[in-house]
Amino acid sequence: MIRYTIAETVEDLHGILALQKANLSVNLSQEEILKEGFVTAVHSFENLKKMNDLEQSIIAKNADEVVAYLLAMTPECKDDIAALISLFENFEKLKWKGKLISRYHYILVGQVCVAKGYRGLGILDNCYYLYKERFKNKYDFAITDIDIKNQRSINAHKRIGFREIHRFTAANQQEWSIVIWEW
Repeated sequence: MIRYTIAETVEDLHGILALQKANLSVNLSQEEILKEGFVTAVHSFENLKKMNDLEQSIIAKNADEVVAYLLAMTPECKDDIAALISLFENFEKLKWKGKLISRYHYILVGQVCVAKGYRGLGILDNCYYLYKERFKNKYDFAITDIDIKNQRSINAHKRIGFREIHRFTAANQQEWSIVIWEW
């Protein structure tokens, strides 16, 4: 039975990191990347703990195993994850409804992942439901970026209700779609 909750323990954080490592694009074949999706940012335990101390991430567990996560990241962590620095830089020049993104009170979806074998069961939707319930009265919206090669993630986020507001190319030539979920 899947249980949806917040990351509270050191074991939960280690479970997130294990799931992240198993789904990093550098650890997957090209076929897996195209079919299953992937994650790109690597979090250290210290970074993840700092993020979680500011806002607890959402996890799905089967018994004691973390089988899905949605990371909650605030602007206080903007310089901690190298892969996300260019995203935060975009928020300094990108406008939403006539106002710079950086001027809003937003929560960044720092990364999402559902374990292989648990995909297609509605787990991501349920995690996002809890994410929204937890943060909708505190933040104006949720925002994130998705590697445009990750069609599985792009399609899942569209289904949830995210919509693209901008595309940019990072220094490493990866193209990213910035998506927002208005509550």
